[in-house]
Amino acid sequence: MTRLFDLLYHQLENHPLEKSINGRDASGNWKSYSSKEVQETAELLASGLLHTGLKPGDKVAFVVYKNRPEWMILDFAMQMAGLISIPLYPTISVGEYEYILNEAEVKAAFCGGGDLYEKLNATRKNVTTLKHIYTLDKQDGVPFWETIFTDSHKAEVERIKEGIKGEDLTTIIYTSGTTGNPKGVMLTHRNIMHVILETSKHLVAKAGDNVISFLPLCHIFERAVSLVYYYKSAKVYFAGTDNLSGPEGDLAYVKPVTFSTVPRLLEKIYEAIYNKGLALEGVKKKLFFWALALTDDYKLDLNLSVIEKLKWKLADKLIFSKWRAALGGNVRAIVTGAAPCPVKIMRVFCAAGIPIREGYGLTETSPTLTINTMEEDGVMLGTTGPIIEGVEIHIDASEGDYNNDEGEILAHGPNVMQGYYKKPEVNKEVFVEIDGKKWFRTGDIGKLITGATGRKFLKITDRKKELLKTSGGKYVAPAPIENRIKEEFLVEQMMVIGDKQKFVSALILPAEEALKSYCQKKDIEWTSLKEIIQHKKVVKRYQKIINKYNPEFNHVEQIKKFQLVSSPWLPFHEDGAVAELTPTLKLKRRVIREKYKSEIAAIYKE
Repeated sequence: MTRLFDLLYHQLENHPLEKSINGRDASGNWKSYSSKEVQETAELLASGLLHTGLKPGDKVAFVVYKNRPEWMILDFAMQMAGLISIPLYPTISVGEYEYILNEAEVKAAFCGGGDLYEKLNATRKNVTTLKHIYTLDKQDGVPFWETIFTDSHKAEVERIKEGIKGEDLTTIIYTSGTTGNPKGVMLTHRNIMHVILETSKHLVAKAGDNVISFLPLCHIFERAVSLVYYYKSAKVYFAGTDNLSGPEGDLAYVKPVTFSTVPRLLEKIYEAIYNKGLALEGVKKKLFFWALALTDDYKLDLNLSVIEKLKWKLADKLIFSKWRAALGGNVRAIVTGAAPCPVKIMRVFCAAGIPIREGYGLTETSPTLTINTMEEDGVMLGTTGPIIEGVEIHIDASEGDYNNDEGEILAHGPNVMQGYYKKPEVNKEVFVEIDGKKWFRTGDIGKLITGATGRKFLKITDRKKELLKTSGGKYVAPAPIENRIKEEFLVEQMMVIGDKQKFVSALILPAEEALKSYCQKKDIEWTSLKEIIQHKKVVKRYQKIINKYNPEFNHVEQIKKFQLVSSPWLPFHEDGAVAELTPTLKLKRRVIREKYKSEIAAIYKE
């Protein structure tokens, strides 16, 4: 298999399913497509796309708020018609849509419900190429996607399919970016297919297993994972993040064997579990925190005495089994990526019988470069795992002030992008030739660690462009500090600051529910987050947290001062305010620095 749409026929020939891809309809009921229905619908749509006048090489955008089966059908249809797909985030502004649609010269767009049609339609006055917008849900006076289904161009679809090769461009994905305008990442069928084939070996789902997909499909991480599920003939249930938990939630209904997520969602699950523990009373509360304390010393290769085994067995029966039940009861592994996952979170889940496996990659690498596996020698907590087959990693320490075999991570392999769309100057900056090979500069700092069996694991230590340089000339990597202190239950978000300053400080956004519980326990009357962060006892509690972790870092990295803030950091604000996080929940440091410039100035005033 070399083209992504080959997956359609692979499933049909090897393990056809009655419920191949599934999602809730507008009424909230589950709707299923069989393997045959996915193939036939995608072919009808591919023919219909050509019937509208679109030609191979034209760009077509699509955007939804929640993952749904139609997204995958659209993706397959566009591939078969030789069109270039432009997936969009649903939460970006009309202005950002205009920028992307204009640069990519998009000719048609498909969208889900909510305000998406209105947002896309609002771009038409400034996007002259956009001729058609179709909705996936029926709306009065708006073109519905099924109206273009036809087999009139079936022969042409077959002819186009035969001519498509693995090295042909299939999608341009605009990276969210922490600064400036987004850049369009050009990926071929071969780029993504390499990741599908190599990572499928490490995903625990088997043919016929239930899996759930709720991370945005417009991000290459979830898009590639969903295609791995399809390749392995797992039954995919598409969902959003708004109805995952609870007895009537999607996790309880689907009972998935695996799913992919981002660290922040794992942290929120842990916070929910912890808050439930705080709400318990008497013996139940003591048992909960006794079991939780056991996880502090958990290791993947833990050797237990007879007494210790009995303790773990009791903890599992009384506490951990309930955690697994909350995730549907069948989870054999969870894959996390897109941002560093705190080791404490991974340790707690692994100890509870819910293996967490962290991977690493970028949109530019389709995305996977490394992944921890289920093999005994294939996992090391605190790293992003071994390098996948066919990919090479080079640690470049030639630029910057790095220590301990660290350097910028360079990648070479069949999954590396063609380049950024219409950005020749940027492409010259991000690609470098070493020993006759073309390497992609990831912008991430890391090092390779050798495991017990000699296998090498990649550890990410920071972002190259996010390194701070104090006025004393010392470099500080903020991410490791932030990730470590964010393991503390009372810390929702944190950003280390100190570039061109004489010392390092931090902005800290408290975890509101956890802070409420703390205040209740300490008889501190709760008013609002904005007021409570001024309370002397609360400030003192956060100083205690800083004091706890500072000794883990060298002198120049230690937090000398901090400022508590109360406004939430979000990837999208309904009032149109500038978001503090990217859609993949990375800090927009420039935005945060600007938003809190007066608070930062106050920190360094003395």
